[in-house]
Amino acid sequence: MNLIFLGPPGAGKGTLAAKAVGILKVPHISTGNIFRAAIAAQSPLGLNVKAIIDAGKLVNDEITIELVKERLAQEDAQKGYILDGFPRTIPQAEALAGFSRVDTVVNFDLPDGSVLERLGGRRVCRQCGVNYHQTFNPPKKTDVCDACGGEVYTRDDDREEAVAKRLEVYRDQTAPLIDYYRQKGLLTGVDARPSVDQVVENFRKAVGV
Repeated sequence: MNLIFLGPPGAGKGTLAAKAVGILKVPHISTGNIFRAAIAAQSPLGLNVKAIIDAGKLVNDEITIELVKERLAQEDAQKGYILDGFPRTIPQAEALAGFSRVDTVVNFDLPDGSVLERLGGRRVCRQCGVNYHQTFNPPKKTDVCDACGGEVYTRDDDREEAVAKRLEVYRDQTAPLIDYYRQKGLLTGVDARPSVDQVVENFRKAVGV
Protein backbone atom coordinates (compact mmCIF):
# COMPACT_ATOMS: atom_id res chain seq x y z
CA MET A 1 0.00 0.00 0.00
CA ASN A 2 1.42 3.37 -1.08
CA LEU A 3 0.30 6.16 1.24
CA ILE A 4 0.86 9.90 1.52
CA PHE A 5 0.43 11.66 4.86
CA LEU A 6 -0.70 15.30 4.68
CA GLY A 7 -1.23 17.78 7.50
CA PRO A 8 0.18 20.99 8.94
CA PRO A 9 3.44 21.13 10.93
CA GLY A 10 2.83 19.55 14.34
CA ALA A 11 -0.05 17.31 13.25
CA GLY A 12 1.97 14.31 14.41
CA LYS A 13 2.55 12.79 10.98
CA GLY A 14 5.96 11.42 11.97
CA THR A 15 4.67 9.83 15.18
CA LEU A 16 1.65 8.36 13.42
CA ALA A 17 3.77 7.10 10.55
CA ALA A 18 5.97 5.23 13.02
CA LYS A 19 2.84 3.50 14.36
CA ALA A 20 1.58 2.79 10.85
CA VAL A 21 4.87 1.12 9.91
CA GLY A 22 4.15 -1.56 12.50
CA ILE A 23 0.67 -2.08 11.08
CA LEU A 24 1.43 -2.05 7.36
CA LYS A 25 5.03 -3.38 7.36
CA VAL A 26 6.19 -0.75 4.85
CA PRO A 27 8.88 1.94 5.31
CA HIS A 28 8.19 5.44 6.59
CA ILE A 29 9.87 7.81 4.15
CA SER A 30 10.22 11.28 5.63
CA THR A 31 11.75 13.98 3.49
CA GLY A 32 12.70 15.73 6.71
CA ASN A 33 14.91 12.80 7.66
CA ILE A 34 16.35 12.64 4.14
CA PHE A 35 17.21 16.35 4.35
CA ARG A 36 18.74 16.03 7.82
CA ALA A 37 20.91 13.14 6.63
CA ALA A 38 22.18 15.34 3.80
CA ILE A 39 22.84 18.18 6.27
CA ALA A 40 24.71 15.86 8.65
CA ALA A 41 26.90 14.70 5.77
CA GLN A 42 27.77 18.40 5.12
CA SER A 43 27.63 17.81 1.39
CA PRO A 44 27.09 20.84 -0.89
CA LEU A 45 23.47 19.72 -1.27
CA GLY A 46 23.14 19.33 2.50
CA LEU A 47 24.51 22.81 3.19
CA ASN A 48 22.07 24.24 0.65
CA VAL A 49 19.19 22.38 2.28
CA LYS A 50 20.25 23.63 5.74
CA ALA A 51 20.24 27.27 4.65
CA ILE A 52 16.76 26.90 3.18
CA ILE A 53 15.29 25.13 6.23
CA ASP A 54 16.90 27.55 8.72
CA ALA A 55 15.13 30.38 6.90
CA GLY A 56 11.80 28.61 7.48
CA LYS A 57 11.36 27.98 3.76
CA LEU A 58 10.81 24.82 1.75
CA VAL A 59 13.48 22.98 -0.21
CA ASN A 60 12.91 23.52 -3.94
CA ASP A 61 11.02 20.98 -6.01
CA GLU A 62 13.94 19.85 -8.17
CA ILE A 63 16.10 18.80 -5.21
CA THR A 64 13.22 17.25 -3.29
CA ILE A 65 11.83 15.25 -6.21
CA GLU A 66 15.24 13.78 -7.05
CA LEU A 67 15.86 12.72 -3.44
CA VAL A 68 12.42 11.08 -3.13
CA LYS A 69 12.63 9.31 -6.50
CA GLU A 70 15.97 7.83 -5.47
CA ARG A 71 14.54 6.68 -2.13
CA LEU A 72 11.43 5.05 -3.63
CA ALA A 73 13.65 3.04 -5.98
CA GLN A 74 15.24 1.23 -3.02
CA GLU A 75 14.28 -2.38 -2.37
CA ASP A 76 12.38 -1.86 0.90
CA ALA A 77 9.88 0.48 -0.78
CA GLN A 78 8.83 -1.94 -3.51
CA LYS A 79 5.92 -3.40 -1.48
CA GLY A 80 4.64 -0.04 -0.30
CA TYR A 81 5.58 3.09 1.62
CA ILE A 82 4.36 5.97 3.75
CA LEU A 83 5.44 9.34 2.36
CA ASP A 84 5.63 12.06 5.04
CA GLY A 85 6.54 15.58 3.93
CA PHE A 86 6.23 14.87 0.22
CA PRO A 87 4.60 16.03 -1.95
CA ARG A 88 4.34 19.56 -0.56
CA THR A 89 3.24 21.26 -3.78
CA ILE A 90 1.09 20.47 -6.81
CA PRO A 91 4.16 20.24 -9.11
CA GLN A 92 5.70 17.71 -6.70
CA ALA A 93 2.46 15.69 -6.73
CA GLU A 94 2.43 15.70 -10.52
CA ALA A 95 6.07 14.60 -10.61
CA LEU A 96 5.36 11.79 -8.13
CA ALA A 97 2.54 10.51 -10.33
CA GLY A 98 5.14 10.09 -13.08
CA PHE A 99 7.19 7.52 -11.16
CA SER A 100 4.92 5.99 -8.48
CA ARG A 101 1.26 5.05 -7.97
CA VAL A 102 -0.45 6.45 -4.86
CA ASP A 103 -3.24 4.39 -3.26
CA THR A 104 -4.50 6.69 -0.48
CA VAL A 105 -3.75 10.20 0.81
CA VAL A 106 -4.44 10.67 4.53
CA ASN A 107 -5.00 14.26 5.67
CA PHE A 108 -4.38 14.73 9.41
CA ASP A 109 -6.31 17.89 10.27
CA LEU A 110 -5.14 20.22 13.09
CA PRO A 111 -6.13 23.86 13.79
CA ASP A 112 -3.41 26.54 13.78
CA GLY A 113 -3.70 27.15 17.54
CA SER A 114 -2.97 23.49 18.26
CA VAL A 115 -0.03 23.58 15.86
CA LEU A 116 1.62 26.42 17.78
CA GLU A 117 1.06 24.68 21.13
CA ARG A 118 2.49 21.39 19.97
CA LEU A 119 5.55 22.68 18.14
CA GLY A 120 6.43 25.18 20.85
CA GLY A 121 7.15 22.25 23.17
CA ARG A 122 8.54 19.77 20.66
CA ARG A 123 12.00 18.35 21.29
CA VAL A 124 13.96 15.99 19.04
CA CYS A 125 16.87 13.63 19.64
CA ARG A 126 19.86 14.96 17.74
CA GLN A 127 21.23 11.45 17.26
CA CYS A 128 18.28 9.15 16.37
CA GLY A 129 15.48 11.62 15.59
CA VAL A 130 12.92 10.43 18.17
CA ASN A 131 10.32 13.13 18.97
CA TYR A 132 9.43 14.31 22.48
CA HIS A 133 7.29 17.10 23.94
CA GLN A 134 8.23 19.01 27.07
CA THR A 135 4.62 18.86 28.30
CA PHE A 136 2.96 15.80 26.74
CA ASN A 137 5.85 13.39 26.25
CA PRO A 138 9.11 14.48 27.92
CA PRO A 139 12.15 12.18 28.04
CA LYS A 140 12.66 10.44 31.38
CA LYS A 141 15.87 12.40 31.91
CA THR A 142 15.93 16.08 30.92
CA ASP A 143 17.42 16.63 27.46
CA VAL A 144 18.51 12.97 27.16
CA CYS A 145 16.89 10.56 24.68
CA ASP A 146 15.27 7.48 26.25
CA ALA A 147 16.09 5.39 23.18
CA CYS A 148 19.77 6.12 22.52
CA GLY A 149 21.02 8.56 25.16
CA GLY A 150 21.54 11.32 22.59
CA GLU A 151 20.95 15.01 23.18
CA VAL A 152 17.31 16.15 23.04
CA TYR A 153 17.03 19.70 21.69
CA THR A 154 14.74 22.25 20.02
CA ARG A 155 15.21 22.39 16.26
CA ASP A 156 15.57 25.83 14.70
CA ASP A 157 12.46 25.24 12.61
CA ASP A 158 10.40 24.57 15.78
CA ARG A 159 11.09 28.01 17.25
CA GLU A 160 8.13 30.41 17.31
CA GLU A 161 9.16 32.63 14.40
CA ALA A 162 9.98 29.67 12.18
CA VAL A 163 6.73 27.88 13.11
CA ALA A 164 4.67 30.93 12.09
CA LYS A 165 6.52 31.04 8.78
CA ARG A 166 6.07 27.31 8.22
CA LEU A 167 2.33 27.62 8.77
CA GLU A 168 2.15 30.49 6.31
CA VAL A 169 4.05 28.51 3.70
CA TYR A 170 1.93 25.39 4.37
CA ARG A 171 -1.37 27.23 3.89
CA ASP A 172 -0.09 28.86 0.72
CA GLN A 173 1.66 25.95 -1.00
CA THR A 174 0.73 22.63 0.59
CA ALA A 175 -2.94 22.95 1.60
CA PRO A 176 -4.03 23.04 -2.09
CA LEU A 177 -2.94 19.39 -2.26
CA ILE A 178 -6.00 18.54 -0.18
CA ASP A 179 -8.30 19.63 -3.01
CA TYR A 180 -5.96 18.14 -5.63
CA TYR A 181 -6.15 14.65 -4.14
CA ARG A 182 -9.83 14.99 -3.20
CA GLN A 183 -10.65 15.60 -6.85
CA LYS A 184 -8.76 12.43 -7.73
CA GLY A 185 -10.78 10.43 -5.17
CA LEU A 186 -7.69 9.53 -3.13
CA LEU A 187 -8.19 11.69 -0.02
CA THR A 188 -9.37 10.54 3.40
CA GLY A 189 -9.45 12.80 6.47
CA VAL A 190 -8.41 12.01 10.06
CA ASP A 191 -8.81 14.39 13.03
CA ALA A 192 -5.32 14.82 14.56
CA ARG A 193 -6.52 16.38 17.85
CA PRO A 194 -7.28 13.24 19.96
CA SER A 195 -4.70 11.03 21.68
CA VAL A 196 -2.19 9.19 19.53
CA ASP A 197 -3.91 5.84 20.17
CA GLN A 198 -7.28 7.25 19.10
CA VAL A 199 -5.82 8.84 15.98
CA VAL A 200 -4.16 5.52 15.08
CA GLU A 201 -7.50 3.73 15.48
CA ASN A 202 -9.23 6.33 13.30
CA PHE A 203 -6.44 5.95 10.74
CA ARG A 204 -6.91 2.17 10.61
CA LYS A 205 -10.61 2.62 9.94
CA ALA A 206 -9.96 5.28 7.31
CA VAL A 207 -7.60 3.10 5.25
CA GLY A 208 -9.23 -0.24 6.02
CA VAL A 209 -6.45 -2.04 7.88
